[in-house]
Amino acid sequence: MIHSMTAFARVERRDEWGSLAWELRSLNHRYLELSLRLPEELRPMEALVRERATVLLGRGKVECALFYRPSSQVAGEMAVNRDFTEKLLAAVQEVELLQGVSASYSPMELLRWPGVLESVEADMTPVIEAATGLLDGALEELKQGRAREGEKLKALIEQRCASIESVVEQVKSRLPQILAAQRERLRSRLAEVSGELDSGRLEQEMVIIAQKSDVDEELDRLMAHVAELREVLQREEPVGRRLDFLMQEFNREANTLGSKSSDAELTRSSVELKVLIEQMREQIQNIE
Repeated sequence: MIHSMTAFARVERRDEWGSLAWELRSLNHRYLELSLRLPEELRPMEALVRERATVLLGRGKVECALFYRPSSQVAGEMAVNRDFTEKLLAAVQEVELLQGVSASYSPMELLRWPGVLESVEADMTPVIEAATGLLDGALEELKQGRAREGEKLKALIEQRCASIESVVEQVKSRLPQILAAQRERLRSRLAEVSGELDSGRLEQEMVIIAQKSDVDEELDRLMAHVAELREVLQREEPVGRRLDFLMQEFNREANTLGSKSSDAELTRSSVELKVLIEQMREQIQNIE
């Protein structure tokens, strides 16, 4: 199945610990390049994310962003540092004895003292487990999106293949007319130069022209490339690089066809082939 490298996926989940959301964005790239953006609390997941993405995705520049919003219960948990507070109170009493003054401190004043209150580090295990399961769903959704886009690209490429076949058939049907026109032009030129036509010379010149303008081999190779391209489109493994190589072969034949052209119609067909090949190449740049 053909897979595009361009797709987007977003999945979300809410629970007692808060909310999670994965956003995955994939673009075409020569290799697999992962860009991760994780909350600091979930930074230990980085190796796991890279491992799972590498298993499912072959090529593409993939941006993976995880958004985490803890619930008020998790985010707001605070605790009194009892050991520090007891030492602080003992120090206050000692200072009072030294000064001979008894001062009264309210609990709120003590709580504002740095170190009295400390945040309780939440157990992130359930959040990491949930984020991992959610990642699998996001990667699967991204893969399905790439598959859907790949089917669209496949249809477009097959349309261009049919158009190339049509152009090749038109050229083949015109070759006898082109050769006849060349023969007539040569006949006229020789008659003008020599005054009388030498049939032997005409045939000799026609053989040379026919050899120089013979495009049967290029047309056959174009048809062979179309057949191979269709076969490659049916494969299950990533085929983007193979298709890119095929486009080079297509271009080579179209260029040779144009260089051998001595007919305006054949030249236009060569240009049309190049346009169709370039359109396919642009689509293939997005295939994994």
